[in-house]
Amino acid sequence: MEKVKRPEATAHKAIAIRKQRNILFAKFPPGQVPEASDFLGRLEDLEIERREQQRALGVAYDLRCHCLQELEGTLEDQGYHLDNTLMSKMMRALIYYVEETQLHNLETPERPLKRSQSEAYTHAWERHPHGDHDDTPPEWREYK
Repeated sequence: MEKVKRPEATAHKAIAIRKQRNILFAKFPPGQVPEASDFLGRLEDLEIERREQQRALGVAYDLRCHCLQELEGTLEDQGYHLDNTLMSKMMRALIYYVEETQLHNLETPERPLKRSQSEAYTHAWERHPHGDHDDTPPEWREYK
């Protein structure tokens, strides 16, 4: 399992990016939910809710501390079997992509695209020929 890149800590207080996800388990072997709940319960900054009827764990975490890909990868490394239906695989891939993109976007510096709202129009106006400008060649203007 590859390590997910986390954004650098900044001087100002970072706002938590709260995520709530479900980790679905396969039917066999039975009894995975309580064991996985106990295993993940040892991790810091992670809230867990057992949903044994659905063969699932509800997890809530800050994206800056955990991500679903790491949590599920850790469970698979410990021998737990996750749900492998097509829908689960597609949802899992989408969530992995979204969380990875959010983490990547947190690394980009915040910089304004323009110093002022009208700056783009000002520069365009300066480059555009305006005023009393005529593209007609001088010899045609004097043509009689």
